[in-house]
Amino acid sequence: MSLERWAPRVTHNPSTLREGTNPGSFANAPDIGGPLAFSSPDTPGMPPPSSCSAWDFLPPGWRREGGICQAPAGFRPVTQLEHARLGSITEPMRRVAERELHLSAEQVRDELAAGRMILPCNTVHLGYGLDPMAIGRASLTKVNANMGASPVSSGTREELDKLEWAQRWGADTVMDLSTGGNLDECRDAIVRHARVPIGTVPVYSMVLGRRIEDLTEKVILETLLHQAKQGVDYFTIHAGVRRAHLPLIKQRLIGIVSRGGSLLAKWMLVHGKENPMYTHFDEICDIMREYDVSFSLGDGLRPGGLADASDAAQLGELDALGELTEMAWRKGCQVMVEGPGHVPFDQIEYNMKLQRRICHGAPFYVLGPLVTDVFPGYDHITSCIGATAAAYHGASMLCYVTPKEHLGLPKKDDVKQGCVAYKIAAHAADVALGIPGSRDWDDRLTKARAALNWEKHFEEAFDTDLARAYHDEDLDVDTDFCAMCGHDWCSVRISKEIVEFDSGKADGYQRARALSSPALNAEQQAVLERRGVLSPEEIHRLASKTRRVLAAAPGHKAACHSDLADDAAAHQLQENLIQLRRPPAAE
Repeated sequence: MSLERWAPRVTHNPSTLREGTNPGSFANAPDIGGPLAFSSPDTPGMPPPSSCSAWDFLPPGWRREGGICQAPAGFRPVTQLEHARLGSITEPMRRVAERELHLSAEQVRDELAAGRMILPCNTVHLGYGLDPMAIGRASLTKVNANMGASPVSSGTREELDKLEWAQRWGADTVMDLSTGGNLDECRDAIVRHARVPIGTVPVYSMVLGRRIEDLTEKVILETLLHQAKQGVDYFTIHAGVRRAHLPLIKQRLIGIVSRGGSLLAKWMLVHGKENPMYTHFDEICDIMREYDVSFSLGDGLRPGGLADASDAAQLGELDALGELTEMAWRKGCQVMVEGPGHVPFDQIEYNMKLQRRICHGAPFYVLGPLVTDVFPGYDHITSCIGATAAAYHGASMLCYVTPKEHLGLPKKDDVKQGCVAYKIAAHAADVALGIPGSRDWDDRLTKARAALNWEKHFEEAFDTDLARAYHDEDLDVDTDFCAMCGHDWCSVRISKEIVEFDSGKADGYQRARALSSPALNAEQQAVLERRGVLSPEEIHRLASKTRRVLAAAPGHKAACHSDLADDAAAHQLQENLIQLRRPPAAE
């Protein structure tokens, strides 16, 4: 039977040298400079791209002439969006082009001017050594790592360790979500040490030491200005949560799961007024423009479970975020939009493409999404499945989820697990979209694997130490097979020996001689000792630790549970727990 009638229509290839027999990407043809950039074919019924871009939302007095704008006399550009609109190529744009090998500096500028890309680089952070990067669907998919101290765990030193660890394992940006300890000290230290852009949710600082009901315009604007001066590169601003949306939450299974969204909802209900972040949005834009802080328009009404996904509250807020995107562009501010965290797999494409239309192609930054709710402890896996689909269908940046999601504050190894899972998702989406050169890394490892060249295999692996440790656990010598099949059953060795096949014969990959592997080092041995899951006994011990500290009787809730204790009692028990976790003071 001839298969020609079923041959896919392929226009581009993610392999620079078009190696192997793969015909190429099944995604849409590249449209850099247009609304599709790198994109998936639409399932029937999906919302089409918007016909508008940031070019359609210029500040008053600006006019477009050809491919650039003319600003009013005396105007001084500050933000990367303003420079791009005026036709300038800045040093951060040039650096992005160096890092995104498939893009020229001119293409970076043009995507910024259209609002389809942001370059988050606070002018203060640039002075501390920030390495500029870009977020947009014309660029490679990016990954964000969250961290931050809580009222019951961690501190500045531990958060700096997590920052270094996140950067080591590929985080493209980091958000400091601290809600406890010395927030100001922690934030300042993170910005000064970070080579990647840093984001925050300023409302956390706004309510520290005061009730949300006491939040005022003065506190909002002073907090934003202070963090902008510190060098924060992007702010999550929950301005899309409107009073009109709150009745839509009533029948949700899990209400509002965004901390910022829930705080502002309470403020609106207490005061009977509109969200102050929305009311004062123009003033917020003015502060952010002054330091080129990018907007990350928060999804305060995102679903917290599959049962609440794609509902009227979530989509109503998305519509408001489209309006706010236009307002920010008119103020010269860079904008990306945050997206949902729990979405059934069948609804992911719709969510991505609806945002693309409503927000006119502004980059979409999504948390996961998780595609099922019943695997706590493994949510880095349930969510990176959704994240891969989200990036393929239009998301520009993926916010990682760690194994501790829904359970507690992530520790150092949780940060690594989240980063690795999301680097997998981002890279898989880039290859599927056919971004030029994105498969070259895979091709190099495949050639090393085909040649049974273990050293090159390990070198190309994302986690070299882990790959080497797993191999050498069974065979700590350099063989032309692995322990899974042994010599006689190794299909890769057999294919290499068939002279008619190219397999295993690529130049530079064949081994001249066999090599002895060095013994496992201490770090690799530790990897093997920690592999897999905790024993049932260890899980029980950890799960019971807090219960014992809080003197909960077996089978009963701890006395700090909000069903059983008033706020004062619960806070006192929390303080007791903090004291127990603090190391003893040095004498």
